[in-house]
Amino acid sequence: MYKLILAEDEEDVREGIIREIDWAGCGFEVVDRAENGQEALEMIERHAPDVVVTDIQMPFMDGLRLSEWIREKYPTTKIIILTGFDEFEYAQKAVKLHIDEYVLKPFSSEELKDVLVKIKRRIDEETAQKENIQSLQEHYRKSLPVLRETFLGSLISRKLPEADIREKAQSYGVNLDGRGFAVSVISIDSPAAPGGEDEEAAPRAASLKYSKDTELKWFAVLNIAGEIAEKHRAGLVYIHNDHVVLLTVSEESGRDEVMKKTLAALEEIRQSIEKYLKLTVTIGVGTVSAAITGVSYSYKDAVLALDYRQILGCNRIICIDDVETRFGEKLRFDELKEHALIRCIKVGTVQEMTELVDELFAGIQDANVSFKDYQIYLLEIVTSVLKAAKDAGIDLEDLFGAAFRPFADIYQFTQLEEAKSWVLGICTGMMSHIASGRQSAYKSLVDQAKEYTREHFHESDISVQRVCSHLHISAGYFSSIFKKECKMTFVNYLMHIRMEAAKELLRTTDLKTFEIAERVGFAEPNYFSFCFKKHVGVSPKEYKNGARSEEA
Repeated sequence: MYKLILAEDEEDVREGIIREIDWAGCGFEVVDRAENGQEALEMIERHAPDVVVTDIQMPFMDGLRLSEWIREKYPTTKIIILTGFDEFEYAQKAVKLHIDEYVLKPFSSEELKDVLVKIKRRIDEETAQKENIQSLQEHYRKSLPVLRETFLGSLISRKLPEADIREKAQSYGVNLDGRGFAVSVISIDSPAAPGGEDEEAAPRAASLKYSKDTELKWFAVLNIAGEIAEKHRAGLVYIHNDHVVLLTVSEESGRDEVMKKTLAALEEIRQSIEKYLKLTVTIGVGTVSAAITGVSYSYKDAVLALDYRQILGCNRIICIDDVETRFGEKLRFDELKEHALIRCIKVGTVQEMTELVDELFAGIQDANVSFKDYQIYLLEIVTSVLKAAKDAGIDLEDLFGAAFRPFADIYQFTQLEEAKSWVLGICTGMMSHIASGRQSAYKSLVDQAKEYTREHFHESDISVQRVCSHLHISAGYFSSIFKKECKMTFVNYLMHIRMEAAKELLRTTDLKTFEIAERVGFAEPNYFSFCFKKHVGVSPKEYKNGARSEEA
C-alpha cells in the first residue's frame, strides 16, 4: 500500500474525506492528516509519503507553496490539489510545478476515488518500469556466466558461510552436491620447461604473461580440462587468478576415493594438453575436504603445491600431501572467524561473544592438532583482538593493567580451558569498554545538539540539517541517537524548547503575541498560536491571563 497524507484546514471536509473513501481498497494508507500547510510540511518530512492530497487555500502555508517545497525536496511524491471553482484560475499557475491531479470542489467521494485510482496506476507503472522484471531477467541471464565464475572464484579464495554457498549455487545453477571436495590448479609451463630439465624453467613458468596468443592457450586448456572433467564426472572447471581450476565434487567422502577420481582426470588432462596443444602444464593438488566450506583451504594448498615445481620440475602433478608431512588436521583461523570476532567485540552482546569463543575452541581437544598449529591459532586470535583494540583506540595495558603481556601469556597455559577463559575475559572487557565509550560519545553528541538548539531556537531556520552540519554528522545517524537518548525526536525537542520559552515570556513580560512568536523562532504569528494551543491546551492570550490571575 502507498502512503498518503491529507492536508485540509476545514475539519468537517477533512474528516468527511477520511470517512467516505475506502483507502485500502484504493491501495493507500492515510499515515497522517494536517490542518495547515506548515503542519503538512513537518508530516511529510516525517513520513516521506507517496501521495499528498492538499487543499489549495490553507493557513500558514498554502497548497501551492507546499507543492513547490514538495517538488524540491521529494520530487517523486505525487500531488493532488483540492480547489474551488473560483480558485481554479489561480490553481492553473501550479502547472509549472507539475501537479499530478486537480479535484474541483465540491466533489463526490467517487470523483476523488477515480483520481486516486488513476494516481495509483501511474505509481504502479513507474515502479514497474524501474523494476522491469522481464528486462532484469534477461540481463541476469546474460550476466549469469560472469556471476557464476565470480562466485566460484570467491568460493576458493575466501571462506564463505555454507548457507551463502548453497543459496548462490542454486541461483547460479552450480552443482555442489557432494561429500568430498578438492581443488587442483593447472599452470601452463614456460616453453623451456618440459620434463623439469631446465632448473630456471619453473620460476619463468610462474611469471607467464598474458598476450592474445597466451589467452588462446588458456582457452584451449580450459576447453580440454572441461571436457575431460565432464567425462570423469570430476567436478567444475574454470579460470581463476591465471590458473585453470578443477573443483572436484565427489559423491564419495573418503580421501582415497576423492583423490583417485581427481588424479585420473588430471593425468588425462595433462597428457591431452601435451598431445594436442604441444604445451606442458604443472598441476598442484590441494587437500581433500569433507565440507564445501573447506575448499578455500584446499585451494591455498594447491597453489602451495605448485611452488614445489622449483624442486621437482614441471610437466607433472604435485599433491600437497606428497610433499608436506601433516600432523593431523590443520587448525585454521580464517577470515570468516576473524571478521566474526572483531564484529562481536565492537557491537555484539556478552552472550554472542560466549557462543563465539565456544565455537573458536570447539573440537580442538578431540582433533589430531599439532601443538605448534594450536599455538599459531592462539597467536592469530590474539592478533585479531589487538587489531580490534587499535581500531577502537583502546590501550589494553590501561584496561587490564601493566602486567598484561598477551604474547607471553599464551605460552603459560597448561589447559585449553584456561586459554579459552582468558580470551573470553579480554574480549568481554573490551566490549564493555567500547560500549561505555560509545554511550559516552552519544551523550556528548546529544548534549552538544541540545546546547546548540538552546542557543539558536529563536532563529526560524534552525533544523535537523543545520544542527547536523554544525556537529559534522549525518542526519540519519543523529536522529536515531537523539531519539534513543532523549526518548523524543529532535523536532519535538525543538518545539518543547520554544514552547517553554514562550510560556516564560508570556508569564514575565508584556510583549505582544507576534513579538513572542518572533523571539521563539516562528516567522508566522498565527502558526505560533496554533502550535501553542496544540501543545499547551490554551491560546497564548488565555495562558497569559491565567498566569496573571494566579499571581493576583
